[in-house]
Amino acid sequence: MIALDEFKRLNLRVGEIVGVTPIPGSARLLRVEVDLGDERRVLVAGLAMHYTPEALRGLQVVVLANLEAAVIHGVESQGMLLGVGCVGAAPALLTVNRPVPNGTTVQ
Repeated sequence: MIALDEFKRLNLRVGEIVGVTPIPGSARLLRVEVDLGDERRVLVAGLAMHYTPEALRGLQVVVLANLEAAVIHGVESQGMLLGVGCVGAAPALLTVNRPVPNGTTVQ
């Protein structure tokens, strides 16, 4: 269990995927550019085995925006896409059920 104050430290925001490119040398990683309203971020996501870039562009997804940056396969990842997955199945990205402004805080 975590305290509510701990949960509030997470900066969960809605962002629109505006660009997706494969990362050279990796069969599973994609470079994903997300519009968070007031800024754009680059995220590295292990989705290439399950999604084409065209299937991801335009989706509004939930992003953990205050995750410490990490360099993955030579690309700085500035957050994390949130999703769920089952063994052997494609992960399902967390999206919103109707359009909201990019950058909207998830509460």
